[in-house]
Amino acid sequence: MFRALHKGLVWLVDQSGRHHYIVLLLAALLAALSLMAASHHLSIDTNSDHLFSEQLPWRQRSEAFARQFPQFSDTLTVVVRAPTAEEARITAKALNEKLAADPSHFRSSTTPGISPFFDRQGLVLLPPKDLSDTISSMLQAQPLLGPLATDASARGLFKGIDLMVEGVRHGMTDDLSSYDAALGNVADAMEAALAGHASPLSWQALLTPNLVGSHGGQEFVLVHPVMDFRALEPGRAATEAMLRLAAELPAVKAGRAKINYTGSVPLADEEFSSLTDRAGPIAIGSSLLLIFWLVLALGTWRLIVPVVITLVVGLIYTLGFAALAVGRLNLVSVAFAVLFIGLAVDFGIQFGVRLHARQYSDRTFDDSLHETAHRVVSQVGLAALATACGFLAFSPTDFTGVAELGTIAGVGMLLALLCTITVLPALLRLLSKGSPHAEVALPGGAAADGWLERQRKPVLVVFALLGLAGLWGAITIPFDANPLHTKNANSEAMRTLTSLMDDPNTNPFTMDVLVKDLATAQQLSERLGKLPEVAQVVSGVDFVPADQADKLDQIAQASDLMYAVLNPGEKVAPPSYAEMRETAKDTSEGIASVADKLAPNSPLRRIGKALGRLAQGTDEQMATANQSLTQFLPYTLNQLADSLSAQKITMQSLPADLKRDWFTPDGQVRIQVTPTAKAQNTAGLRRFVKVVQDVAPEAAGSAVDTIKAADTILDAFREAAVYATLAIGVVLMLVLQRFRDAGLVLATLLMSALLTALLARLLGISINFANIIALPLLLGVGVSFNVYFVMNWRHGMHHFLGSPTARAILFSALTTGTAFGSLAISRHPGTASMGLVLLLSLLAVLLSTFAFLPAVLYSIRPADSTKTSAHSRPA
Repeated sequence: MFRALHKGLVWLVDQSGRHHYIVLLLAALLAALSLMAASHHLSIDTNSDHLFSEQLPWRQRSEAFARQFPQFSDTLTVVVRAPTAEEARITAKALNEKLAADPSHFRSSTTPGISPFFDRQGLVLLPPKDLSDTISSMLQAQPLLGPLATDASARGLFKGIDLMVEGVRHGMTDDLSSYDAALGNVADAMEAALAGHASPLSWQALLTPNLVGSHGGQEFVLVHPVMDFRALEPGRAATEAMLRLAAELPAVKAGRAKINYTGSVPLADEEFSSLTDRAGPIAIGSSLLLIFWLVLALGTWRLIVPVVITLVVGLIYTLGFAALAVGRLNLVSVAFAVLFIGLAVDFGIQFGVRLHARQYSDRTFDDSLHETAHRVVSQVGLAALATACGFLAFSPTDFTGVAELGTIAGVGMLLALLCTITVLPALLRLLSKGSPHAEVALPGGAAADGWLERQRKPVLVVFALLGLAGLWGAITIPFDANPLHTKNANSEAMRTLTSLMDDPNTNPFTMDVLVKDLATAQQLSERLGKLPEVAQVVSGVDFVPADQADKLDQIAQASDLMYAVLNPGEKVAPPSYAEMRETAKDTSEGIASVADKLAPNSPLRRIGKALGRLAQGTDEQMATANQSLTQFLPYTLNQLADSLSAQKITMQSLPADLKRDWFTPDGQVRIQVTPTAKAQNTAGLRRFVKVVQDVAPEAAGSAVDTIKAADTILDAFREAAVYATLAIGVVLMLVLQRFRDAGLVLATLLMSALLTALLARLLGISINFANIIALPLLLGVGVSFNVYFVMNWRHGMHHFLGSPTARAILFSALTTGTAFGSLAISRHPGTASMGLVLLLSLLAVLLSTFAFLPAVLYSIRPADSTKTSAHSRPA
């Protein structure tokens, strides 16, 4: 069977050379059809969720949760940050209104933390201790708020400070220490006004410091953009529209508020953008370098041009196959083009170098072509088939991203072989001149052969030690399951997401559980909250708290105590700047009179100095101070009145959007579990998922998806490694028909794998879902190169590195390395790590093929050349 197949392939090469015009016409027609198919049926899918089979149980749970809560999918999350909570809140609300008025770019827009419900019922939703602390802060601020309720100006604030000064005068200095942070903010605002610029005072931070972050205000706008799936970045237009609208907001124009964004939509858009970043220059540079290697390998444009055209035609065929058989390119399979070029060019180089070596003046081109085909087609065919097996072994796995890559690239290798034995001979015949060429070999190869033959035992000892070290590397190399580490950390969406990860309220690695009712949710939340790996548990039950009576009593009491602030009666007329300066002078003198009772670092000292300067200052300085100190006062007093008029919360009183986020239509309650900071690494996240699923086995969410995706990837590569090894072994046995010869190829392949693991471990590289696809490439490249030497050896060759085959292998490796290197210099971390591991695997393959394999061959009994067939003379 093998002889018949060999003769058939040789016949096909001969016929393609004789009927070259017909072959090239048919090839051009098929290439045109492939391009048409690609343009109409091939799309780019940047959704990382689609990298895994929908049949996996964890994927089904994730999809079921997404169907229950579609509002959490396909989102653009806008983060509004400002120096004060009020500015962040006002800016977020204004942006939300603008987005809602633009239905051409946005399907919906909400502010999750801002609503009339939270304004009124927010205190009831606080845990008991937080409620007590918040009410205490409000009551402590009453001396400042009392005068301001009737005189909402700087003069009213100065009078409030006078009351505090009286407290100091009567020995209450220690009792006022709790005001230090708030008074420090007042001092900052006054000093900024004296310096000529406004720095608004946050009254919310003054009233409720425990509810406001130390770095100012932060609010979110959750946006569902209109997606343009005709574009390569479907959400880009909506994101740019959001930024244009945000830039028009007063606080953003003034530089007081900053707009950042993240979410699944911009992350996917930026993923594709980073994948294609600098693609043009990289493609041009790598193409020029590839041509340079071909020039050194083949020496004449009459060989180079056919090899390049054959490569392009094969790539177009593969593109057409991908369009018809798969229909899309995902974030992993999009790399097939680079991988195809890196591997398929080997076939053309092998054919071209061998043809170059056999074109002598006493031979016709047809004779040289026939003789080359006789020597090469079996080796190239076996290499292509083994490489295809390495890729296709991934097709049955649940890692859809690599499964689709395996299908496309595996068939691509067979299409590359087809082009090599049809299109390439036709092009060579078209451009042939029949001029003689010198014998080609790898310079210095003969001397290297002699040294390896003499030093074969020490060389094998060294490789044995390296193999053991490689086994250690393979066992200990870490696996990074965090998909965020394969994304561009410098993109806007990733920077924003990273900045949110330390906060339990915004950590993306959460888990969600659905339970049947509020009672069950309460019980399960308490159990989950006791786990040391859990930082926070929030559920639907938290929005209908059970201890409302006590809370409402506390709020009612606070309302009574704040009656004068909430119901000030008749307000005084706004003061003039002269009246404000007079009050500032009185307050400054009052502070100076108690200076001996103040701590050295008391903010009242700073306030006294600032007030003294304001009393001597201009109307403009006082106007700036008045604006800074009171800008958010009316807003805060309204919020205070709302919060102290809270009522009992029932399921019926919950707003519709809140119900939609925490309850399903059939009454199930959602529980969200957030991990501690220890879960930021793979081991910590795996522990978090395990302990939560021990309590709630049906838990889903991004944390589960991340860990289960890692497990799926590892399982897929274990399966594929077994499938590929078996398939390659079967192919080698069918073609080589000797266990020893097949074992030599596989042993060299194993050494390549161990060396790759060792190099990666020494360089501190972690395996991730992007660079792990180096495995099938290692199998393909390793088998290809090893097969050439083993088949030559079994046909009687005893000099390996000094042969044309070695020259072809070296320049194939250089061209392959150029293709892989174009991936390694990508700005996309996942792609770059894949390129780097591929380069390391290529280096390991070369070391094994050029040193380990010859040393092994020199150490065993040569093949019996008398048993070889006529078509198997050495190349």
